[in-house]
Amino acid sequence: MIKPHGSDTLDSRFVADDTRRAALLKEAGGLPALTVCSAAAANAVMLGSGYFNPLTGYMNLAEALAVAEGMRMPSGLFWPVPILNVVRPEQITEEIRAAKRIALRDPNVEGNPILAVMDVAAIEVMSDAQMTTLVEQIFRTQDREHPGVAAFTSVGNTVLSGSIQVLNLSYFANDFPETFRTAGQIRDEIARLGWQKVVAFQTRNPMHRAHEELCKMAKEAVAADGVLIHMLLGKLKKGDIPADVRDASIRKMVELYFPPNTVMITGYGFDMLYAGPREAALHAVFRQNCGCTHLIVGRDHAGVGKYYGPFDAQAIFDDIPAGSQEIEIFRADHTAYSKKLNKVVMMRDHPDHQPADYVFLSGTKVREMLTAGEALPEEFARPEVAAILAAHYQREAAAG
Repeated sequence: MIKPHGSDTLDSRFVADDTRRAALLKEAGGLPALTVCSAAAANAVMLGSGYFNPLTGYMNLAEALAVAEGMRMPSGLFWPVPILNVVRPEQITEEIRAAKRIALRDPNVEGNPILAVMDVAAIEVMSDAQMTTLVEQIFRTQDREHPGVAAFTSVGNTVLSGSIQVLNLSYFANDFPETFRTAGQIRDEIARLGWQKVVAFQTRNPMHRAHEELCKMAKEAVAADGVLIHMLLGKLKKGDIPADVRDASIRKMVELYFPPNTVMITGYGFDMLYAGPREAALHAVFRQNCGCTHLIVGRDHAGVGKYYGPFDAQAIFDDIPAGSQEIEIFRADHTAYSKKLNKVVMMRDHPDHQPADYVFLSGTKVREMLTAGEALPEEFARPEVAAILAAHYQREAAAG
């Protein structure tokens, strides 16, 4: 199986031993406590799940700037996005400032339970210029209308760095018991299935016919044994489909339209960054940690609005030095149903086609049709999938 990123074995920061975890929870009850932001909590979950191997905790300011400017840690490790715990200055009490260890509390679970214990290596304040550098390099824009920029710039300017021991995986395991899996669990399942080549498909949306066929095309093109459909289960921007609805629709599609035992449906606990190229590179890192040999990177991967070119997320892999990653990228074009050929195709493969030869529906049109109870064209969406999405939009409409 493909090695994890940057190491021979996978290191999860989750404390799996029950006795040790109970002792740490008891210790944490007496430590200064800090309720972190949602992004920092998601970073802890990803560290605890092994997805951010070989990192052991949150980056300091120098590491974050090195990653932002050159996609490398000072150690030389390739890493595309800073992994930070950023808070507001007023959250740093004298007790926290004097502490060597603190308890991190979860903002996303009622009662703010303890999420992790952190060894505090440094507490640093970002200058405005440093914040600007991070935002510009990660997101390629300073526009506060960009949801990733808005989230990143709203949580404060004080960086806490240091290693962590993760004591629970937030709400993900409880809310999505059939779907949420750690990187180690996915590697174990790949080994159990005997798969050697695995192609990963990243999604924060439901999957329509074009996505379904893209997975099948990629599997065939790289001669993969199976497909990992890996959905984001964390925070999204307003208007995106909730994770439980996506989960149900994807499971129905796989059940009815994929050969048995060729797809693994899983999810991971992370908040969407909408960082386009940089997020695509991060997706590759943690899919390698899952044991995947290939990642599908398609049109406008991890993008939002008009902030990135349609294939910028593929182009970034041309700038990554050889040897930085072992995972390979399957570069996909826009896929759509061809009326001429009566099947879903990659548009780059058919230069003879005109726009009118394809079945296209905008996201707005899809939402309008589903809310009104109108059937989507079967060339665009499987009817069983469309029914699940229609029920969601109609509930939303009824709720006002």
